[in-house]
Amino acid sequence: MPAVEDTGPTVVPFRAAVRAWFAISLQTFGGPAGQIAVMQRSLVEEKRWIGQRRFLHALNYCMLLPGPEAQQLATYVGWLLHGTRGGLVAGGLFVLPGVVALLVLSAVYVAFGTTTAVLALFAGLAPAVLAVVVQAVTRVGRRALTSPALVGIAVAAFLALTLFGVPFPVVVVLAGAAGFALGRWRPALLRERAAAAVPDDGPPPVVPDDVLHTAAPSWRRSVRVLLVGLVAWGVPLVAVALLTGAGSTLTEQGLFFSGTAVVTFGGAYAVLAYVAQQAVGGYGWLAPGEMVRGLALAESTPGPLVMVVQFVAFLGAYRAPGDLDPWVAAVLASLLVTWVTFVPSFLFVLLGAPWMERLRGNRSLSAALTGITAAVVGVIANLGLYFAVHTLFRGTGEVRWGPVSLLVPDPGTLRPLAVVLAVLAAVLLFRAKLSVLAVLGVCAALGLVAGLAGLPVS
Repeated sequence: MPAVEDTGPTVVPFRAAVRAWFAISLQTFGGPAGQIAVMQRSLVEEKRWIGQRRFLHALNYCMLLPGPEAQQLATYVGWLLHGTRGGLVAGGLFVLPGVVALLVLSAVYVAFGTTTAVLALFAGLAPAVLAVVVQAVTRVGRRALTSPALVGIAVAAFLALTLFGVPFPVVVVLAGAAGFALGRWRPALLRERAAAAVPDDGPPPVVPDDVLHTAAPSWRRSVRVLLVGLVAWGVPLVAVALLTGAGSTLTEQGLFFSGTAVVTFGGAYAVLAYVAQQAVGGYGWLAPGEMVRGLALAESTPGPLVMVVQFVAFLGAYRAPGDLDPWVAAVLASLLVTWVTFVPSFLFVLLGAPWMERLRGNRSLSAALTGITAAVVGVIANLGLYFAVHTLFRGTGEVRWGPVSLLVPDPGTLRPLAVVLAVLAAVLLFRAKLSVLAVLGVCAALGLVAGLAGLPVS
């Protein structure tokens, strides 16, 4: 089966590819589904740089990896077209507009977050985000829960997180083990839907479907990529630790988000529950309601949703800057956390793509990932419950029965405006089929109107 060299085919000019990736980066709103749709339309249907089957094969591989699958898909296709430099440019441009936008919005929030107008805007955005999370649960659930056994894994993950406080990485490992066991001893319980054939009647793509890799797999290349990636990942962490101290907020954030980068199976929604749990309750970097606001900002800017970690880092470092100026600490933390979150994504793609066919054909690995995907539904449902309690109510409490601990709202602190906007957002998403960005805009505008009218918004 033919393959091209690691420098990539020269049929597509590199400058044309850079312009195309930049144009795609400005359209990456609406979460991974919207981002993948943008690349599908541009790369497969319009430019014909890559075939439909090849695009889906690359997407399947990226969905096996921890991290934002849409950004990894861009990295993979860029690598397929122009080798390592193509992957770095495609993946880097994919996140660059979001990094700049969220950095600016984080600074605006810190500087003006207590003003009536800003509070009113977030009062409208937060209920809309709650509806978006519910939509994510239903979408992922329809795709992932294809048997009673997988429903059981999802319910078990939800209960483990909600009632017993089991750490997110432990839930992922246990779900993977359950999927592996079912695949090995009871494979009939993991029903797989056959992939429908995708008609492709257009002109031949630049990279034909039978081109599997831009480089043949070799252990020498893998070791080289791994070493370079680990150095690029670790050097900024070491520099920050030497500059600010091992116990500084920046060092804590760098280490924490380096860890989350390797357990983000199932997309950003899956890991956000763990991030919220640790950033709010563990480290105290921000308040519960602020996690929802950060997610609203990430939903309304281009790029992967996991960019919300940049907002978390900005607020945490600004409030505990150590010996640094608060603004300097906030910007450094924001950039550091972005770096340690996305460098692993580049590493995983550049390291593993030549071995993709072997990974995709491994039934045991596929079964384990099926279990993890099912657990992701429960994880996202837990995130939705967490956001609902903190969005719809001003006060919360905790109820304990032995090892069981449950966060419960105070009924007397219900926010009527939030309830109304959450219902409206759900109607607009599920019935009117509006885009996420449109729903966020409508609810933000209504929140602003309510605030200017003197209604309680906090």
